[in-house]
Amino acid sequence: MRFQTPLVPAVLLRRYKRFLADVRLEDGREVTAHCANPGSMMGLKDEGIKIWLEPNDDPKKKLKFGWRLVDHENGHFTGVDTSVPNRALKAALLAHEIPELATYETVRPEVKYGSNSRIDFLLSGEGRKDLYLEVKSVTLSREDGVAEFPDSVTARGTKHLEELMAMIDQGHEAMMLYLVQRTDAERVTLAPDIDPAYAETFQRARSAGVQVLAYGCDISPSQIQIGAPLPFAYESR
Repeated sequence: MRFQTPLVPAVLLRRYKRFLADVRLEDGREVTAHCANPGSMMGLKDEGIKIWLEPNDDPKKKLKFGWRLVDHENGHFTGVDTSVPNRALKAALLAHEIPELATYETVRPEVKYGSNSRIDFLLSGEGRKDLYLEVKSVTLSREDGVAEFPDSVTARGTKHLEELMAMIDQGHEAMMLYLVQRTDAERVTLAPDIDPAYAETFQRARSAGVQVLAYGCDISPSQIQIGAPLPFAYESR
């Protein structure tokens, strides 16, 4: 998925009110950018880090820049826009580029299910059970090479696990796909110290038959694409 307009580099001054970030552009101007990430962004919001912004000239948008990437300045990037993974994954699913999911013929995004929720993707194919696919963007890393989810307490994420279990009970299949928006990640796990309720519910979901898949992303200032599969491992302590 290519960015709609070329990204421009900037320096982060501060991120606040969850969805706002003050930044300094290369020409010295200080502007406010939209931050499409409701999480804590632990390790990704330090003052002075290099970031990449997507400009827009949409008259309906108050903010003329959207924060898209953190540049770790060591050849690695992290994508901070939580809406990007679903868009990139949709393209990959339609092109049958995810081997584990390539045999499904129909891909339907944002289908209502559960208790006032929408599943990220409902996959179906002739002669097989429907697969309810929930996608989570992973950006936290507190240990080299290890990506963790979540980066803050996520009651919504716990609810999604409960609803996936309910789909299993109704005779369907269900899967949680962790899409890692970090190019420096080699494996994926959970962060039970941040949200023990999510970790406990995840264990119950695995036992109930919810499948788990993890993929990385190939990220650059020009595009984000689905990358290679990553090993996922978590055992309760």
